[in-house]
Amino acid sequence: MIDTQNQPDFRKIPIDKVGIKGLKYPVKVMDKTKGIQSTVAQIGMYVDLPHQCKGTHMSRFVEILHSSRTQVSLESLTTILGDMKKILGAESSHIEITFPYFIEKVSPRIGAKGLMDYTCSIFGSSDANNNTDIVLKVAVPVTSVCPCSKEISEYGAHNQRGEVLVNTRFKKLIWIENIVDIVEKSASCDIFSVLKREDEKFVTEKAYNNPKFVEDIARDVAKALMEDENITWFSVSAENFESIHNHSAYAYIESGTTPE
Repeated sequence: MIDTQNQPDFRKIPIDKVGIKGLKYPVKVMDKTKGIQSTVAQIGMYVDLPHQCKGTHMSRFVEILHSSRTQVSLESLTTILGDMKKILGAESSHIEITFPYFIEKVSPRIGAKGLMDYTCSIFGSSDANNNTDIVLKVAVPVTSVCPCSKEISEYGAHNQRGEVLVNTRFKKLIWIENIVDIVEKSASCDIFSVLKREDEKFVTEKAYNNPKFVEDIARDVAKALMEDENITWFSVSAENFESIHNHSAYAYIESGTTPE
């Protein structure tokens, strides 16, 4: 049969990334407590395409992923990226893996157990010199109470849900749980999936007694990340979905060295 993808193209326009996107696939990720956690990821896989090539072989991306046994680790991602370049004849390769990660949390007073889900992503790339770059992204929901509102009000203070996004580059394995812990300790209060009345009283009062601007949350997370020698680069963004405004409050900090 004719291999149409291998036919020449005469427009002389290279493509930076071509491949598959939105593939749902079961994966296994490192779990600090249980060792391994099974989840379902949405995956994108891409390579560069020279100007003289008409197309790439899309089915080979899935074959490469399947052969890896879907174990997500620094070693497996490096292997997958290398296989993509070798099998597809590319100079660069990229992979994006986004998945829900579950952590069991216990309510602060009653001790009720429930699973909290955190959206995580891993971005990997390999260039023509086989330099591999891996970035871990973790999204953590939080509660914040406005210090200004508390200061000027006779009683009460406006509070809101927020989300903190942390991207990190690192030397060796970094636990998702550690990132989550840093963020939740930096907020007015963390969020739980199960709360009884005694628990609700506790978290409401804890947040009220620990007011944080969005700037405070971003700075406190950044400070903790700067103290971790394993982290070579990070970005942290904090967004509060304001309860008394029709807009969000936002802060962003980036620090460290990025690959050249």
